[in-house]
Amino acid sequence: MAAEPIVLFDNGHHKCLMFDSLVTGEGVQSNQFLIVDGKHEALIDPGGDLTYTPLSVAASRYMNIRDMDYVFASHQDPDIIGAIDRWIVHTRAKIVTSKLWARFLPHLVSSYVTNQLSGSVYDRIVSVPDAGANVKFGESYLQCLPAHFMHSVGNLQFYDPVSKILFSGDLGASMGGEDDHLPVKDFDKHIPSMIGFHRRYIASRKVCQLWANMVRDMDVSMIVPQHGKRFEGPVMVDRFLNWVSDMECGIDLMTQENYRRPVDYV
Repeated sequence: MAAEPIVLFDNGHHKCLMFDSLVTGEGVQSNQFLIVDGKHEALIDPGGDLTYTPLSVAASRYMNIRDMDYVFASHQDPDIIGAIDRWIVHTRAKIVTSKLWARFLPHLVSSYVTNQLSGSVYDRIVSVPDAGANVKFGESYLQCLPAHFMHSVGNLQFYDPVSKILFSGDLGASMGGEDDHLPVKDFDKHIPSMIGFHRRYIASRKVCQLWANMVRDMDVSMIVPQHGKRFEGPVMVDRFLNWVSDMECGIDLMTQENYRRPVDYV
């Protein structure tokens, strides 16, 4: 039985759906997103082999998978775009990602798959410059925002101006919480499930501050990360922007103790 998505937005013509429970086994929890605008469809951060089959089955209730327009990949991680070979073979979709990964992603596609294609894998990839880009989608567009070093060196986030949802990738991610299908209700209680991930994976406070300055100038109704709970409404969006702008993380926390020759064995 196909997983039921969470409806983040639906005005009858434009839909944003989230799948939060497709990962089974030992893989980290992750959210996958389907955007529908009329007869146009796109997936955001669809994941790897763990999620390909359940996601394609669930998404096929809302579209013809073969005719999908785009797969948007915020960065290169396996839980983001590990199943690129299957999406390339079984759909006509273009893969939209940072220009930094356009020549790396073909390494995830076997020669068996490439031999089935009429063109090259690279021909199916839309390389987004560091400054970001707007991608025409149905009667609107999806905005690829620069979010570099949060955590990937070539990192994008995706903003949907119709729903006013910002799909923030790993920024705002939480781990080990409960009821990930629900939005954050108590921000202070939510911090412990975010802070460990952000301290380790996000490069520095400086990039968070620059990013937050950009987002404050946008009309954002919801921030939805790729892991864990989402932030709904202006109060929660503002709480998150303030928190992440003031958080020391990544290289802010590094000292010489982090760069010494190891003595232990594994």
